[in-house]
Amino acid sequence: MSVPADSGPLAALSAAGVSIWLDDLSRELLAGGELRKMITDKHVVGVTTNPTIFASALSKGNRYNEQLRRLGEAGSGVDDAVFALTTDDVRSGCDALAPVHERTRGIDGRVSIEVDPRMAQDADATAAMARRLWEAVDRPNLFIKIPATRKGLKAITAVIAEGISVNVTLIFSLERYREVMDAHQSGLEQAREAGRDLADIHSVASFFVSRVDTEVDHRLNAIGTNEAQVLKGKAAIANARLAYQAFEQTLAEPRWQRLAAAGAHVQRPLWASTGVKDPSYPDTMYVSELVIPGTVNTMPGTTLEAFADHGTLPAHAPTADDFAAAAAHLEALQDVGVDFGDVTDTLEHEGLTKFEDSWRELGESVAREMHAEAVSTNRTGISAADDIEKARLLTIYLNDHYAGATGGLELVRRAAQASTDAAGGTALADLAQQVEEDRDALARIMTDLGVPTSQSKAAMGWLAEKAGRLKPNGHILSRSPLSDLLEAESMLLGVLGKAACWRILRILAESDDRLSADRLDTLLERAEQQSDTLEELRSAAASRTLLPRLSNTR
Repeated sequence: MSVPADSGPLAALSAAGVSIWLDDLSRELLAGGELRKMITDKHVVGVTTNPTIFASALSKGNRYNEQLRRLGEAGSGVDDAVFALTTDDVRSGCDALAPVHERTRGIDGRVSIEVDPRMAQDADATAAMARRLWEAVDRPNLFIKIPATRKGLKAITAVIAEGISVNVTLIFSLERYREVMDAHQSGLEQAREAGRDLADIHSVASFFVSRVDTEVDHRLNAIGTNEAQVLKGKAAIANARLAYQAFEQTLAEPRWQRLAAAGAHVQRPLWASTGVKDPSYPDTMYVSELVIPGTVNTMPGTTLEAFADHGTLPAHAPTADDFAAAAAHLEALQDVGVDFGDVTDTLEHEGLTKFEDSWRELGESVAREMHAEAVSTNRTGISAADDIEKARLLTIYLNDHYAGATGGLELVRRAAQASTDAAGGTALADLAQQVEEDRDALARIMTDLGVPTSQSKAAMGWLAEKAGRLKPNGHILSRSPLSDLLEAESMLLGVLGKAACWRILRILAESDDRLSADRLDTLLERAEQQSDTLEELRSAAASRTLLPRLSNTR
């Protein structure tokens, strides 16, 4: 027997002021009427999607097959096909939730769609993709999801300033959350200056929960002490509660008060990743422990069903004592050896990697279905398979260089901070800025060529540089007199590799008008200047470290 919609744990959760969103969307849910049933019977008032959800949706049933075959026959590219499939589903989801959107005066009834995760490190490309999605779905109850990377913050401000409603995703740290709130307010301030009605702009900030416990518990298990074991399973809730405290503090500031007076809506905290990963923990803990009025909890279907069956509500929302206990818990983690800043950095990198892997899986599935019955040959007689293989090899080649650039940038930054030579440190700081600009230039070139930027490879480059801090310099963790010399040699090899990449692209520019020969010539010239600088630093380090000091003799 079904439970009446106005009773049960989900009804109580909704009555407590928590907006219940579903972290799932597929044509099976839409066409089968299941989503509408959840809206009616389970108090679902919003939907979130991500690349993993779409990849999973495509693997279920055959509701996408006909559209994919039509797209293949029309000659659509894989990215265009993915765009068409996902925006069609999200548009249908928006239509299903339109009555909720109207009833809640725009607060709920929302569906989120994420920008291509391969663009997460390119603010301009992310903003352009957000505009394209906003125009294609063309529904007022749409949210554009933008990852909260450092580059993503600029895009968040830009699109909010244009009146686009945003769901900021992949937030793990309190520091990044404060930056997200700042980016939101900056966008609203720019929108107000442009004469936009702030009441039309909505936003949520998706603060990820369960993954924090997964990573922290893993590190606590590695430490292995009894003191460490008693701290397991508590970091995620503590981190989320401190995020809510930061949200409350922001609302009390004069800056926000001015925006609120101009009609702005708050950027509601959204608890994401609320499915429990550790089966030894209660399966509803990331819902029950975060019942706070005015927040959103987006749940996978299994968590939604679990809460509907046996979810409970706390006696009260978090108090000042709860916030103090949360802060004390994070301090206790630090005391036993868990670097929480490194935890959240790692989770951000892994989150991007997971979404990019899912996006690639989605693209591969789309490509297979689009061309399941077609074998094409172009006018030159070269098979489409040959073209695909060349594109695959170019993708691998450029992403290998992008990963190397990511690791190299971390190395140069660290070397600049640790340099024992003042002049050398200044030179390395300038070099770090150039290396970052060069990496961004490579990312733009890849976008121009239609080559996806692999955040998984970039993350591997970043992590490899961190692991590579255990240098063969005679010391295990600390620096030695050889550190400056060995790092200079590693950086020099990296610049030489980068120059080789620019030369290959310069050759391709002769026959590919998507590449700028002049720009590549400039990049090559700068690489040569960087090589000269590093050669000078290497020679100076060798002189300081290896050459014997000759004493004056008569």
